[in-house]
Amino acid sequence: MGLPEIFAGLILIALVLYAVLGGADFGGGVWDLVATGPRAKEQRALIERAIAPVWEANHVWLILAVVLLFTAFPPAFSTLAIEYHVPLVILLVGIVFRGSAFVFRQYGGGGEEATARWGRVFAIASTVTPVFIGITVGAVTAIDLPTNELRVPSTYDTSWLRPFPILVGLFTLAQFAFVAAVYLTNEAETPELQNDFRWRGIGASLVSGVLAGASALTAGPSTAHFSSRLIGSTWTAPLAVLTTVSAVGAIVCLQARRYRVARVLAVAQVALVIAGWGAAQYPYLIGPSLTVQEAAAPPATLKVVWPVLIAGSVLLLPSLYWMLRVFKRPASR
Repeated sequence: MGLPEIFAGLILIALVLYAVLGGADFGGGVWDLVATGPRAKEQRALIERAIAPVWEANHVWLILAVVLLFTAFPPAFSTLAIEYHVPLVILLVGIVFRGSAFVFRQYGGGGEEATARWGRVFAIASTVTPVFIGITVGAVTAIDLPTNELRVPSTYDTSWLRPFPILVGLFTLAQFAFVAAVYLTNEAETPELQNDFRWRGIGASLVSGVLAGASALTAGPSTAHFSSRLIGSTWTAPLAVLTTVSAVGAIVCLQARRYRVARVLAVAQVALVIAGWGAAQYPYLIGPSLTVQEAAAPPATLKVVWPVLIAGSVLLLPSLYWMLRVFKRPASR
């Protein structure tokens, strides 16, 4: 294993952290959009209180993944930015609208009407953006470039509009909503709110399972490299068992109101899904055309990235730990 593989692994870890932390913020927006019933106002207040201290910091993992991609794998970055310009722009616009609307809802003033309007923008952007995150991942898995040749297309690629990427996008949305619901059962201060999000979490998990199956059925020949490794590798059975145990265990724990254990299992499930995708995609960074080694920057560049990454981690990780300790520690402590 050389530096290219190590940096590819770090990108995968950053995506896992973004999914289990930033993804929960997006999922909170989904539940904000569909909040109903006599406790709709309390549900939205809980979501605001849970997201407000951490949502900006959680984007650091997406930034890390993108910076590592264009620094350590510039051919892959340039190819993806050209081929999937449209979904990536929609994704970025959604992130900006979501964050801006959340701030304006919290601090913009203007009364209840303005607050409700910005709340709708926040909720819609939170629902649309995860779909395009998943669409991009699904498209990257299935993209087929000419062998050993990076091309500049005359028109933007439209393969992301196929059923497989779209279903992966919907699966991503369901997973983010599931994680958010589980987290919110831990954040809720009343049994009624815990019960609201308990059922939402169970429902989102079941929908995720259906969408995962539908994605597999629509994968097609373009993902043959991915499917063969996902199904036929030595790690396939252990991964499948662990993912299934995490998914079923989270549902059981939600049903039994063991919310802290459910949170651990929900995080494990999402992390295992992304780790399995990365393992099945290897050795391709853009499959089945561009490998990690082929896309890697020159060794001189990769060697410079290391000390910068270490120095940044020394500042970043303690800061994130302290933020979570201050804002996410139970009130009783």
